[in-house]
Amino acid sequence: MSLLFLLAPMLLWLMPLASTLGHSSPECISRKTIPYHKDNGHLFSKKGVWNYSTMLLREDLGLLLLGARDVIYALDLDNISNKNASVEWEVPTTKQTECKKKGKDGEIHCKNYIRILHTMNDGRMYVCGTNAFDPECDIMSYKDGRLTLEKKEEDGKGKCPFSPFQSYASIMVGDDLYSATSMNFLGSEPVVMRSSSVSIRTEFKSSWLNEPSFISMAQMPESENSKEGDDDKVYLFFNEIALEYDSYSKLMVPRVARVCKGDLGGQRTLQKRWTSFLKAMVDCPVLESRLPFTVQGTYLFCDPQEPLEGCLFYAVFTPQQADLSDLTAVCVYRVSDISALFSKGKYKNSLPVETSYMKWVMYSGEVPSPRPGACIDNEARKQGITQTLDLPDRTLQFIKDRPLMDQAVLPVGEGPLLVRRGAAFLRIIVNGVKAVDGQKYNVVFIGTESGTMVKAVQCDGKMFIIEEVELFPSREPVKVLKLSEVKGQLYAGSVSVAVQVPLATCGRSLSCVDCVLARDPYCAWDKTTSKCISHLNVQRKLIQSVTEGDASLCPASDTVKPVNESIWLRGNLRLPCPPPSNLAVVSWQMDSLPLPLSNHLQVSADSLLIFNASESHAGRYRCLSLERSQAGDYTTVVADYQVRLAPGEAGRPSPQARQDGLSLAGLQAALGIVAILLAALLCWNFYSGHLPLPCKRGSGEESGYGSTPPHAGLEGGKKHTGHGISATNGENVSLHTPRPLQHIADESEI
Repeated sequence: MSLLFLLAPMLLWLMPLASTLGHSSPECISRKTIPYHKDNGHLFSKKGVWNYSTMLLREDLGLLLLGARDVIYALDLDNISNKNASVEWEVPTTKQTECKKKGKDGEIHCKNYIRILHTMNDGRMYVCGTNAFDPECDIMSYKDGRLTLEKKEEDGKGKCPFSPFQSYASIMVGDDLYSATSMNFLGSEPVVMRSSSVSIRTEFKSSWLNEPSFISMAQMPESENSKEGDDDKVYLFFNEIALEYDSYSKLMVPRVARVCKGDLGGQRTLQKRWTSFLKAMVDCPVLESRLPFTVQGTYLFCDPQEPLEGCLFYAVFTPQQADLSDLTAVCVYRVSDISALFSKGKYKNSLPVETSYMKWVMYSGEVPSPRPGACIDNEARKQGITQTLDLPDRTLQFIKDRPLMDQAVLPVGEGPLLVRRGAAFLRIIVNGVKAVDGQKYNVVFIGTESGTMVKAVQCDGKMFIIEEVELFPSREPVKVLKLSEVKGQLYAGSVSVAVQVPLATCGRSLSCVDCVLARDPYCAWDKTTSKCISHLNVQRKLIQSVTEGDASLCPASDTVKPVNESIWLRGNLRLPCPPPSNLAVVSWQMDSLPLPLSNHLQVSADSLLIFNASESHAGRYRCLSLERSQAGDYTTVVADYQVRLAPGEAGRPSPQARQDGLSLAGLQAALGIVAILLAALLCWNFYSGHLPLPCKRGSGEESGYGSTPPHAGLEGGKKHTGHGISATNGENVSLHTPRPLQHIADESEI
């Protein structure tokens, strides 16, 4: 009682903070957490070699091409621990010396970090590296078990980043390289470029790209079966400092941009520049976030048996708002929605104002024809325009000045598919799997900042996290993720190691109930072998329930055999009972009755502790697990113990029992002393003025984030399409009503 009295002031002080953290923050818990073990998958690393962040799958060669620092490896796709070949690509000494003279670190910056690996039409590979802040590209081939660089030594500026820590994105379409990086040593000239017989790039204007952080690129063959005679497109996801918001400091916003594959630039205006570059904000609204979440990774998923209109972009987001720093989210976007916004949406227009800056508003004037930023289609061809070189200057000047769309792209369902507290999501991959019931499910694999891989299944617009696996021996961020459906394997890379793990991990479930409750589309219970197996190549009848997790389909399982345990009179005993999953609730029974808790019986997360035992503590103890699914509640026996008193003199405690009793008493006394010291220290800080009283507010708080209400509605009754933003005067305004913001940390480095 006295201890509670001493801790009461601290509890009252912390209650507002606890309520703030718990308010409107949905928790999405992985069903199982799998710690790192060497048997989880195959690893590859070499002493002294770092940065395994560039991967290329060559399923036709049975290889995983892995780009690291100063070297490229060809690894066996079935077991990446086996190296088939390698080729070194080191920086010459003279170039390293030049790099050091420019103020760069010789052991970190002045190396050759492989950043681009793509397959060409003839089967050779296009590879680029940072080359000590002087990017260079080459052609690489694999023949007779050997990797060979052809020493083409092409200039890599605009194709590959200068710095190993600079953001970039690239994709190979045919033999044309589309890249997004910086053109100069300082990283101050961002560019989106196509390297081909007709090279073309973005303008060096802040309205086109303003301090961007490039994330990913993807190609969409939208010309296939197009009734409008449309062109193929390349989509780019990135973050950049927004110009359209009137703020005192820099506000980072997520964007999606696209260009047309057949773009040749303009005849007079926009010569060798994109005529089809358009960009829009990507919205992923999470809780009451006042600032937009920034995109960290994307994946284009298209079901090969469905029309292209059904293609989806899965994207992972992290916050730039300090009080939401432990949240991370997944949002999904239809490619058709993005395409429709670019082809039919309104443009943003900049207007000069008295305060000498540009104010961005929706453009409401006349739009030229052909539509600015559009690909050449049948409508343009009717006007005699068969290529972008034929576009009139009026159309080209319009898009040169107005590349930004007014509306934001909204996710499917107008909200996140998954929001979770924990390590930030960095990379994402999606695989469509046909389950036993014949339905297709999208399984999502997410690499995190702490080096784990989250595996989740999408059911009825919701996500169920099957497991979270620690991939690496150390907690390093996942830099790259690749998926091979042919091999049924997932490949991940970090700073110091690359790892290969199977898509199906059915062997982790040892019972039918556990296998079914996992809701893993890859796995099902085989009654013939009494094992949880991958069903993809099995024809016989199996038990699986992905949508509901109906474990009642399982046959009656064998009862757990009781384990005999002995305990000394007045001794201590621990009875282990690890929960079968993170979603299970564990309870104990003694002699078929609920366990009567007391000072002698204490339940922990994974065991039952018996202290200072007496004759009444002998008996049968059973540990029960209750796990809920959409189909119902399922209780299983996890552990069964028959506890007996050890033979000995009645009433005479063993030396171990006396020692444990003294330890427990000493622990209680130590806790009491610590509580008294903490309370005294807290009172002294209040008395000295080092800490504010719980009810006291500083004058500076009135304009802080803590006093800002949640979203306010949009003006004029417009539908909400973005995040609310906290203004410096305590108001809450829409992103479409720009106001000054408080300082936000600049996050431009991946």
